[in-house]
Amino acid sequence: MEPQGRTRRNTEIGRRLFTLASVAVVLNGCGPANRSAGNVSAAASTAVTAAPAKPPTATPPATVPPLTGPQVPVSQAAPTLAPGPAPSRAPAVPSKDRIVADFTGKAAGSWGLYVPGTATNLTGGGRRIALTFDCCGGPGGNGVDQELIDTLQRTGTRATFFLNFRWIQANPRVAKALAENPLFEIGNHGTNHVPLSVSGRSAYGIQGTASPAEVYDEVMVNQAALHRLTGKPARYFRPGTAYLDEASAAIVRKLGLIPVSFSINGDGGATYPAPTVLGELAAAKPGDIVIAHANHPGGGTAPGVALALNALKAAGLKPGPLDLK
Repeated sequence: MEPQGRTRRNTEIGRRLFTLASVAVVLNGCGPANRSAGNVSAAASTAVTAAPAKPPTATPPATVPPLTGPQVPVSQAAPTLAPGPAPSRAPAVPSKDRIVADFTGKAAGSWGLYVPGTATNLTGGGRRIALTFDCCGGPGGNGVDQELIDTLQRTGTRATFFLNFRWIQANPRVAKALAENPLFEIGNHGTNHVPLSVSGRSAYGIQGTASPAEVYDEVMVNQAALHRLTGKPARYFRPGTAYLDEASAAIVRKLGLIPVSFSINGDGGATYPAPTVLGELAAAKPGDIVIAHANHPGGGTAPGVALALNALKAAGLKPGPLDLK
């Protein structure tokens, strides 16, 4: 995206986020874990089995902070889903010790939704857009917007679902169904759904990771779970709240993933009514990445998206995969 266009869009999104911040404390859709909360409860710490499964963003990635919740211990083994595809060999990535050695003491750099190294728009031209939906998990965030999923399925609409570790634990069957659906691609939405920082920065009052080691765990514990779920490593990562710093973005790329933000806030953290969701999506331009949530059934996201799909089609815009570099 050209600098002038990007500045315009960042200004517009910043205005919307500022407005949404005032309602963040009353939403319980995507709360990240409280880093001082200690171990997860017995229920949350059990491995995922093949028994029963925001977007957006109702976790809200990047718009409305999730409420605090129990933290997933980084030592916990990745959940087991059976049966499932035979995992392919994951590409070699740096070890945790290597990441710590390479990034300890390095400056955090800029902080926000649009730091260098983060993808905010599609590349490659054409009249494509990307619909991305966050599934954040945790207290108040483990819901499944089946109406939204059914609408995408019925209309043959491509979409990307960013799954959080806790949401997978709560909804293993739905997670597996999403992973097996050829219309959908699966992204990594973190382990505890916290902002990604090497220095303990916070977003919406949610404390982020505080070191390169914690960044590694926030990414890679869930990455292992997603590999078991899908049979292949996830390509894209969106942190809880979508906030991160430059050093963390560099770590994510070093680990073989692309950090993804957004250019259109589709559902305001699952708080927008259907007409507002329609208006936001209908304003999309080629190359836009839309963020919304798939973990808050009963809200305006599903009916708004259903209406917007007709508007997008009339405008000649085709939802597709992220396909980022």
